Amino acid sequence: MTRVIVALFVIIITGVTSSDAGSSPPSLETLKQQVTARFAGVAPSQWGERVTGVRTRLATKEKVVALTFDACGSDKGSGVDSRLMEFLIAQKIPATLFINGRWIDANPELFRQLADNPIFEIANHGIRHKPASITGRSIYGIAGTKNIAEVVEEIELNARKIEAVSGVRPKLYRSGTAYYDEIAVQISQELGHEVAGYSLLGDAGATWSAAQVKAALLKAVPGDVALLHMNHPEAGTGAGVIAAIPELQKRGFRFVRMSEYPLK
Repeated sequence: MTRVIVALFVIIITGVTSSDAGSSPPSLETLKQQVTARFAGVAPSQWGERVTGVRTRLATKEKVVALTFDACGSDKGSGVDSRLMEFLIAQKIPATLFINGRWIDANPELFRQLADNPIFEIANHGIRHKPASITGRSIYGIAGTKNIAEVVEEIELNARKIEAVSGVRPKLYRSGTAYYDEIAVQISQELGHEVAGYSLLGDAGATWSAAQVKAALLKAVPGDVALLHMNHPEAGTGAGVIAAIPELQKRGFRFVRMSEYPLK
């Protein structure tokens, strides 16, 4: 009997947030209470970009690369590299876009256009771009979510925001800064999101020159997930990506969305 109750509880936690469930999801407060109860008393032992459960590569030997672009929001991070996005669209280069809630608020019409374009997959970059921690750990001077309930808010509020506009609930989550503890990763999974890391650093937080970005991308191997940014038009990211893509295509690589392959 106990096992049946536990199984039902897991179904409640993992299933009700999906738009395919056939019924309305629980309120945010109810969801926070459920997940907090599920992980009560659990202490994390890991902190970083590659903690247990983070998926960093495509599980394939095919010559494919997943280009992923973060849009981080904030006063200094709500721009868009129009030249880069127009190039991807014109050349029909698939990509996975990790969109923060603040960026959506700053660019509502553009977000709708990107969400409607089938070459792009929209993924979850959190509502406030916080590192994912159940204890408030920080990195790069950015304070993380301070408890289980805030992790739920960070993921779930943005998932619902994305779904309200696009009609599709995201299945991938990358935290602000891409840092996690392993309990936050498990919470993300409970909310129906795989945690998407990376195997190829593409632009170092949009700080690299175009030459550095190109050189980084040309080191790609089959199954790589490249971490880049689409929200800094002043950076070298766009020019570097535009220069690297034809070279990679000549080498036999093609570009895919992360969800097109199993992740590892």
